[in-house]
Amino acid sequence: MELELFLTFLAAITVLTLSPGVDTMVVIRNSARGGWRDGMVTSTAICSGLFVHATVSAVGIAVILAQTAWAFNALKLVGAAYLIWLGFTSWRSALGNQSGFQLGEFTQGNDFRFGRSVKEGFLSNVLNPKTVVFYMAFLPQFIDPAGNAITQSYMLAGIHFVIAMLWQGGIVLLVDRARDWLARPRVSKMFDGMTGTVLIALGLRLAVTD
Repeated sequence: MELELFLTFLAAITVLTLSPGVDTMVVIRNSARGGWRDGMVTSTAICSGLFVHATVSAVGIAVILAQTAWAFNALKLVGAAYLIWLGFTSWRSALGNQSGFQLGEFTQGNDFRFGRSVKEGFLSNVLNPKTVVFYMAFLPQFIDPAGNAITQSYMLAGIHFVIAMLWQGGIVLLVDRARDWLARPRVSKMFDGMTGTVLIALGLRLAVTD
């Protein structure tokens, strides 16, 4: 790839990564719930999903999803339902007697479960059809038709992986630093309610957007 084309890709993918969205909210939510380990595992799982999108884009399945209305709509609704479910769990914590991320749980690490963090992070990324469509439309612009499409897609996704991990890792550290403040019952319930509302809103928006 020519330097100018590479810099264009780097700028575009950086702007995309810094734009707040579903992945950012899930990282914030899980970091507040289970500390930096929960946040970093979630972030790694989210970024690993990028390679799934790169594969889909490279082999042309994304084209089928975009052109077949029922397949795209089915994927969109599954992703939307999952986001709404995540939001519901946050609201359940906010309305319950205890917050999902109290200071004692932070200190003891009782609320960090590796498998749960991997599942929530990976599915929140893979089940987002907008990421599928974005990779389908975006990545081919930077792939040399004469080369191996899958190898090139993985390389571009790898760059995206590094940038996203750096950004989300910074968010994890910021949330972890603020955990004493977040552990205050009123603050933590408010935070649960806020993140739950945003996740539900994103899910509903995804469900109704063409």
